[in-house]
Amino acid sequence: MENYSKIIEQIYSDVKNMDDIGTVASYIPELAFVDANNFGVHLSTIKNQQIGFGNVYKKFSIQSISKILTLTLAYKLKGEKLWDRVDVEPSGNPFNSLLQLESDQGKPRNPFINAGAIVICDILISHLKNPKEDFLNFYKEVSNSQNLKYSEKVAQSEKKTGFRNIALCNFIKSFGNIKNDVNDVLDFYFYTCSIEMSCKELSNTFLFLANDNFTTTKNTPVLTISQAKRINAIMLTCGFYDESGEFAFRVGLPGKSGVGGGIIAVHPNKYCIAVWSPKLNKKGNSFKGMLFLEKFTSKTASSIF
Repeated sequence: MENYSKIIEQIYSDVKNMDDIGTVASYIPELAFVDANNFGVHLSTIKNQQIGFGNVYKKFSIQSISKILTLTLAYKLKGEKLWDRVDVEPSGNPFNSLLQLESDQGKPRNPFINAGAIVICDILISHLKNPKEDFLNFYKEVSNSQNLKYSEKVAQSEKKTGFRNIALCNFIKSFGNIKNDVNDVLDFYFYTCSIEMSCKELSNTFLFLANDNFTTTKNTPVLTISQAKRINAIMLTCGFYDESGEFAFRVGLPGKSGVGGGIIAVHPNKYCIAVWSPKLNKKGNSFKGMLFLEKFTSKTASSIF
C-alpha cells in the first residue's frame, strides 16, 4: 500500500493535537526527566520503505521492549526447553505482580512480565560468557546499529528503586527457578531494560518478526519461521501486561510496550511500526501510542484479524 505515508502523517497530526491524559513514569526517577511532549512514529516495511514523523531520531529508554530480544536470544540458545522455565499464558495481573508466582510455584506466566523477563535473564547468564557485552553485540547485529549502548543513569536509577523486582527475583529463587546469583541476574536485567533507541532504530530492529527472509548483517536468520511465529503469538497475548486483550481488541497486531513510552507493533509479512510518546495510561502503556496504532490499523485495514 503506497499511501502509508499520507495516512501516518494525517493520524500523527490528529493525535499530536489531542489532549494527553497520561502521565510520565516516575517510579524510575531517571525517566521522569524526559520531555513529555515528545511524539514520534516510524514505519519500516519488508519492501524497504521507511516513513517517519515527529521525534523519530531521538533516543529514549526502551525499557520492556528489550524483553523481546532477551527472549529471542534465550530461545535461540535453549530451543523448546525454554518453556520448562517460563510459561506462555497472559497474566491478567500488573507486570510486577508477586501474587501468581506463589500459586504457579515460581514459574512466571510469560516472558514479558517482569518475573518472566528475570528468569530469561537468568537463562542468558548461564549461557553467555560476558552477558552484558554479548547481549549488546547480539542487539547490534539484529538492529544493524553499532551505536547502541546501555544507559548507566537509567540502570542505576532502576537498581536504586527496583525493590519489587528484587523481591520477585528472590521469590523465584526460593522455588529454584533462578540458578545464578540474584544480584548478577538483577544487574543484567536492569541493564537490558536501560538500552536507548530511536523510533527509527526500533522499527528496523524488529523487522525480523515481520519478514520471513530477514537476515542480520552477518547474513544469518535471527529465528526460524516457527520461532518467530511463536514470539509474535506471545506478543499478541502478553505484550501489554494486563492490557494485552485491549490492545489485541483495539489494534489487532502483535506488539510490545515499555514504560519509557515506546510501543512496537508488527504486521507479519508487511511491516514493523514504532511509536513513542512518554505519557502512560493507568496500565503503563503509552496513551498516545495506543491511540495512534488503533487509528492506524483501522485506517489501513491492517489488523491481522
